[in-house]
Amino acid sequence: MSEVLKPKTDIGPPHYEEQLPQIIKDNYGKWKYHEYIKPGVLKHVSETGDALYTVRIGSPRLLAITTIREFADLADKYCDGHLRFTSRHNVEFLLSDESKVEPLIEEVEAKGWPVGGTGNCLNNIIHTQGWIHCHSAATDASGTVKAVMDRLYDYFKYDKLPAKLKISMACCLNMCGAVHCSDIAFVGIHRTIPKINDEGVAKGCEIPNVIASCPTGAIKPNPKAKSVSINEEKCMYCGNCYTVCPSLSIMDPKNDGIAIFVGGKVANARSGPQFSRLAIPWLPNTPPRWNELVDAIVNLTEIWVKNAKPGERYGEWIERIGWEKFFEIANLPFTDKHIDDFIFSIPTFRTSTNFKF
Repeated sequence: MSEVLKPKTDIGPPHYEEQLPQIIKDNYGKWKYHEYIKPGVLKHVSETGDALYTVRIGSPRLLAITTIREFADLADKYCDGHLRFTSRHNVEFLLSDESKVEPLIEEVEAKGWPVGGTGNCLNNIIHTQGWIHCHSAATDASGTVKAVMDRLYDYFKYDKLPAKLKISMACCLNMCGAVHCSDIAFVGIHRTIPKINDEGVAKGCEIPNVIASCPTGAIKPNPKAKSVSINEEKCMYCGNCYTVCPSLSIMDPKNDGIAIFVGGKVANARSGPQFSRLAIPWLPNTPPRWNELVDAIVNLTEIWVKNAKPGERYGEWIERIGWEKFFEIANLPFTDKHIDDFIFSIPTFRTSTNFKF
């Protein structure tokens, strides 16, 4: 392993090598293989014979400082102070002592944290900020994800799915989540154009910036009102204009809602990466439990569990049976909102590591 690079200034995070457990530093670049022990537990074995155990627990994306301190205390007790967060908000404890694995699991689960999410399990749901922190959210993130995970909890704990299942959530079309490439995804959508407060725009907004913020050119100046006007036919309800001008409010409690997409993936296993496609154009916001949303996702999950072959991801299952059959099995109507004629540019947009000449 290379010598740790010394930062030239105190700006920014320390070099990642400084944060690695000693066993990883000693075996950097020497890992030979890994074993899947059980849901939530992996074992990585080095050429030197050293073994590193990973215990994965699910957690929400937004954490209280008391929770983070609790995780840190567990890491101090079992892992020499080391843990890591995954891109899907899991917490992974890294242990070099096999005898501490089960005691750690027992203590973690006694505190209410589930161990799982590896192998043929439901991965932790990656999600965005939602109403708690985002100014343009069309639905909540933490609340919807909590409601969905409550119903699908066993799929995170036990590896009884045909393949891994990745569910993602974004609270608006700006999509800070991974809804474009997940097995099942749901995204908050606005359906009405921003409401213009002419006085507020005139007094508090830079009109050129507001016009430039629109990706479809739907906004034009309105000199008479010293404000702007919006072409509804061009507006795609993204909320970018609201970001630069709070006097163009896009929130609409009655018409905002949630769309569900299916069939995406990033992996190259068995087939190349795929984009998600629309399954349900709109469901209402019904906090605190979002029953319509949860029922729809549970239905989409269970029909895949029942009909997919072993190892078959969601999109691969749909491609095998056909989209017409999928809509029939899912008991979903096919509407004009589902029409998709987008074709990849094969020479310039390669989505797979498999080269074809």
